[in-house]
Amino acid sequence: MATQSNASEGKGLSRFLNVIERAGNRLPDPFMLFVYLALFVILLSWFISLFDVSFQQPGSEELITIKSLVSAEGLQYILTSMLDNFVGFKPLGLVLAMMLGIGLADKIGLLETAIKSTILKAPPALVTYAVIFVGILGNLASDAAFVIVPPLAAMVFYTVGRHPLAGLAAGFAGVGAGFTANIIIAGTDALLSGISTEVMQNLDSNIVVTPVDNWYFMMVSVVVLSITGALITEKIVEPRLGKYEGKGGEALKASTSLEKRGLRNAAIVALAYVALILLVIFLPNSPLRNEEGGIIPSPFLDGIIPIILFWFVAVGVTYGKTVGKLESSRDISKYMGEAMKDMSGFIVLIFAAAQFIAYFDWTNLGTWIAVSGANFLESIGLTGIAVIIGFVLLTAVMNLFIFSGSAQWALEAPIFVKMFYFLDYHPAFIQAAYRIADSSTNIITPMNPYIIIVLAFMKEYDKKAGLGTLIALMLPYSIIFLSVWIVLLLIFAFLGIPFGPGIGIHL
Repeated sequence: MATQSNASEGKGLSRFLNVIERAGNRLPDPFMLFVYLALFVILLSWFISLFDVSFQQPGSEELITIKSLVSAEGLQYILTSMLDNFVGFKPLGLVLAMMLGIGLADKIGLLETAIKSTILKAPPALVTYAVIFVGILGNLASDAAFVIVPPLAAMVFYTVGRHPLAGLAAGFAGVGAGFTANIIIAGTDALLSGISTEVMQNLDSNIVVTPVDNWYFMMVSVVVLSITGALITEKIVEPRLGKYEGKGGEALKASTSLEKRGLRNAAIVALAYVALILLVIFLPNSPLRNEEGGIIPSPFLDGIIPIILFWFVAVGVTYGKTVGKLESSRDISKYMGEAMKDMSGFIVLIFAAAQFIAYFDWTNLGTWIAVSGANFLESIGLTGIAVIIGFVLLTAVMNLFIFSGSAQWALEAPIFVKMFYFLDYHPAFIQAAYRIADSSTNIITPMNPYIIIVLAFMKEYDKKAGLGTLIALMLPYSIIFLSVWIVLLLIFAFLGIPFGPGIGIHL
């Protein structure tokens, strides 16, 4: 009976995944998706403008109309704004600047050495926690973490005599389901906050979402998810897999003495850099504090991206010099250039996404939909935290079809950030709610291009493993991560804990 039940569950899961995969495969590439959406906005603005639709923005007596892009004024705007929409799109400069430093650290091998050393040095009882923790922090290496962490985690478990697939699952869960969390400000923070700010500019230019606005929440999330992921692995996943009797794979090799020395030197420079920044901040009349001597707001927070960029460059150069990867200053630009090549897809996507968001703003369609949505929610009395949970669940489902977090936020933000703004919710809080949903289902969607790579790693230890096997293995992580993260969001909201410096749930 148990076998039949498992088979039935497997078939049901397989059918569900097949539906997701077929629907997702019908979606165009993210770049073309935004091209089509931009064309749709052009046509929609023309159609709605025919009915002379107008509305009032809450707090203003000005009557706003829907402007058509199919007009002389609209055509002029499309042609004259295209370059400004792209070059002036805030996430573009933020993310590329961050990746100059992070990319350097990644290309010279610092991040991989740090990940490997952290896992290997963990006490046996804490290995699982270390794997999840390192997986979550692995998003510093962006998508490269999907290729680095899961196989390393499988090797670690195999090395210590535990089931390697449990290690692979734990590593994949940390990287994928915990992708947006970190204790260090990462490229994801710069990208999402840039989109949020861009969306708010024409509505309220005084509201700026900075890369540190979700920092406190994401730091706590790292701890909570590391514990949660380890318990899922040890209490659910590993018992289900049983004892590993197979062969295949290899033991994880420790870092070389040269790599260890490079990591040590990089750590010394990292701490010295942080100490220097703290010293400057606490100097009397510090140029990094505001006129009142505070940190919120301050030049320090406004300049957090350059500060982090220089931190990564400093530790990257130190490591590279120590291990011999950087023989001259030319090598620094070479590795940075390699990192920028990896960002080419992002740059292309941003060009199309920037036009879509700009058209949405110029036509006033986004504000009209947001005001109408906010008015509807108020009319039915649904303006409390329940509507935020509904937004989280909707985003989690949408993520099954649109894997790219930046593409999905560029799609959702013009509507939901504005709509919740009219309900008095801070854009940074809505962004945090989006992030927990966007991460949690990363590991169970067939739209994740790295899921096939992880499956290939999985086959090294289980030749019969298929996509359904992998998804079934990851499903507990996805469901429990999402549930625990929602609870954490509610705790922050109800206890009034700031999500970042000076950031609460309301404006």
